[in-house]
Amino acid sequence: MKFTATSRSVQGSSASRRLRRAGRVPAIVYGGESAPVSIELDHNEIYHALNKEEFHASILDMVLDGKAEPVLVRAAQWHPYKPQVLHVDFQRVDASQAVTTKVPVHYLNADICPAVKLAGQIVTHGPAELEITCLPANLPQRIEVELGGLVGGARLHLSDITLPKGVKYVPRGEDTNPLLAQANAPKGTVSEEEGEAPAAE
Repeated sequence: MKFTATSRSVQGSSASRRLRRAGRVPAIVYGGESAPVSIELDHNEIYHALNKEEFHASILDMVLDGKAEPVLVRAAQWHPYKPQVLHVDFQRVDASQAVTTKVPVHYLNADICPAVKLAGQIVTHGPAELEITCLPANLPQRIEVELGGLVGGARLHLSDITLPKGVKYVPRGEDTNPLLAQANAPKGTVSEEEGEAPAAE
């Protein structure tokens, strides 16, 4: 994915406000061996790009003053109630150095799994994204979790799936094996395992 950027020499809050009024977005690119560079972006281009899920989990080609270099989105600041991008942070990427970033998790076929179709249970999903580390060439746009075989009462952890080649999960605290999905009986019903309590004589 590609986007265009232009260097900017004037900085500060008043300069940023002038940029935004002109339909531009102040941004910065940092990392690697080069110094941070203040840049500006076309608002419409970056607005539509940031609304694409894959834009946040891809190595991007930033064309800065006519020269392309690979970057990752690190942060985007939005107006609290207007559909307006206020600022974007990018990080330079070195093909030989691992990157750590968050990628979205897509849960597939939960509606047709045996837990739903046969046991009448409800499948709940875990995290919407996972933090991973890998070389830029191995960065996945998403991690897909297949739930089509989930049976009643089952629990699916990260260790139960295979991550893409070269990708490692970055634990949050002590949670090294997060729960991705589980099947439970609807509230107010009694599961088969629990059964019914025997009637008193």
